[in-house]
Amino acid sequence: MKHVIVIADGAGDRPIPELGKRTPLEAARTPNLDALARESRLGVAVTTPPGWLAGSDVCTMDLLGYDPVKYHTGRAPLEAAALGVECEPSDWIFRLNLVTVGEPGTPDDGLMLDHSAGAISDAEARELIADLLAHWRAARGPTLGPDQLTLTHGVSYRSILVDRSGQIYRGLKTVPPHEIPREPWAKHVPQGEGATKLVELTDMARQFLARHPVNLARTRGGKRAANMIWIWGQGTKPVMPSFHERFGRHGAMITAVDLLAGIARLIGWDRLQVPGVTSYHDNDYAAQGRATVAALGSYDIVCCHVEAPDEASHQADWKTKLAAIEAIDEKVVGPIRRGLGQSGQPWRMLVLPDHYSLVSTRKHDATPVPFMIAGGMRDGKPGVRFTEQHAQATGYRIDPGHILMDAFLGST
Repeated sequence: MKHVIVIADGAGDRPIPELGKRTPLEAARTPNLDALARESRLGVAVTTPPGWLAGSDVCTMDLLGYDPVKYHTGRAPLEAAALGVECEPSDWIFRLNLVTVGEPGTPDDGLMLDHSAGAISDAEARELIADLLAHWRAARGPTLGPDQLTLTHGVSYRSILVDRSGQIYRGLKTVPPHEIPREPWAKHVPQGEGATKLVELTDMARQFLARHPVNLARTRGGKRAANMIWIWGQGTKPVMPSFHERFGRHGAMITAVDLLAGIARLIGWDRLQVPGVTSYHDNDYAAQGRATVAALGSYDIVCCHVEAPDEASHQADWKTKLAAIEAIDEKVVGPIRRGLGQSGQPWRMLVLPDHYSLVSTRKHDATPVPFMIAGGMRDGKPGVRFTEQHAQATGYRIDPGHILMDAFLGST
């Protein structure tokens, strides 16, 4: 049997006034999702364990069958794995965002404006990160040499910072920048063990980035400058059993996001690189759909992760979120559905967001997510659609979320 997972990242939401008090899933034209829903098992899954923040690190790990309480050591170590950053158990790994904050003397002074620095390009971010690391080392001398601190660029605004100095951060508390939009950032800087070092690095970076040619050019072009960094998501290298050891299947991941690719690598899945796949609505949705169908010839289970709805939510952009959901339906779910039907093999497809991402707040939300399992689990009803409300109405609830994989694979 072939298995496909489609993760529409952050697609779950609450009713939006501009959409007639409907959610984006309710308002979107989704004929393929709706056709599947009428012959599927719908329900909701608790992908955020109690006491945890809703985020793709926790929620994706959970829905793939790995209890975050047992396996999650931090978000950054997952992304480091995707980038091939080799770490020792004693190393501390951080996510580093290039962000935009309000400049002094402006109405937005002191506010976190954009966790992605205006969706900065790979080329611009790579130059900033390389120059920033050189600046840190020049300013701090031998105490910040290559054996102490490394900085590896990922995708767009995302990078990985590794502290190999022996500094302990076990009591450190950090906040994701996308959780504090338009809030005073100074109230959310790292606190606790090791925080002084991170705050110093942030202050140095802010002064350096303000005069960097890349940012000066972005400002002249009417774009947001990457005028500060944000360090968060710390943890140490996790140890996870492979998916094949746990479930007896070989898998692959298609994603533009290093976090998802890192989880895939840690559980022994391959990451399939697909040209044109991005985190935003410029994503080549059709290429993702085609690649997923093609991969089924080589793998038992393929996960297709689409980031665009989440990024649109973080920008409070309901129009783009709606368009992204419709594109996922037409160009990802539709071709996969047809490909599975034409394969001549038994199949199942799991479709769900990893978490809610609210346009109203620009933040993630821990509300249990809607899911549907199509193929061999036909208890749908006429008129049913893949929406938050219809999924909740079934009364079928998976809690904790990490047992959803057993249901999907047919173990329960």
